[in-house]
Amino acid sequence: MRRRSFRGAVAVMALTTAALIGTAGSALACYSDDNRPHPTPGKPTPCADGKVLDKKDVVFELTKNNTRLNIKSVNEGVTVTRIVVVGGDDGFNDYTPGKKLDKNAPWNDLRAPFNYNGSQPKVEDWFLCGTKTTKPPQTSTTTATATPTKPPATSETAKPTTPATSPTSVSPTSSTTAAAVVPAGNESGTGGGLANTGFDNSWLIWVGALLLAAGGGLLALLKFRRKASE
Repeated sequence: MRRRSFRGAVAVMALTTAALIGTAGSALACYSDDNRPHPTPGKPTPCADGKVLDKKDVVFELTKNNTRLNIKSVNEGVTVTRIVVVGGDDGFNDYTPGKKLDKNAPWNDLRAPFNYNGSQPKVEDWFLCGTKTTKPPQTSTTTATATPTKPPATSETAKPTTPATSPTSVSPTSSTTAAAVVPAGNESGTGGGLANTGFDNSWLIWVGALLLAAGGGLLALLKFRRKASE
């Protein structure tokens, strides 16, 4: 009887040990139904070189009773290299864009590993690793391009004012000289500044001489009559 009881006790201890080992193994196991991340037990490791991004650097939402994390887009200048989703009994899912996970957003249905009992926990925490750059050179380029555009505008408006005055001052001199040439070229004897129309007025001289001669004859005739009457 002692042998049988001893064997029974050994069997019970073996079964108990196997059960405890199985329970411990299942407790230590960290797994997920998502094949994209690397399920890891324990607390999450920090980002390399401390490059933790702000959650404001992305557009995200929690869905399905806070058990799913959707990152819709990433702000300009931000590069995400790691996504860590924490939740459940003790573990986290480690996602790496470009390795099983798409390199660029959106990244949907991100989750934490299962609980020990196989249920899906809520997302308790999550963080991003990566780099972020700013773009200050844009302001310097705009100011540099704005300054050189002003001087050419003033120089171009000043140029047309100088030739505008020169033709007005030259035009009256040319017109006066042209007017002076016209009477100087009148050599037909028509006189003065009258234009030469081709009409010959020399007969007027003869008419005037005849009138003078007739007038002189009348005066002589009148004197002769007075003397004869006396």
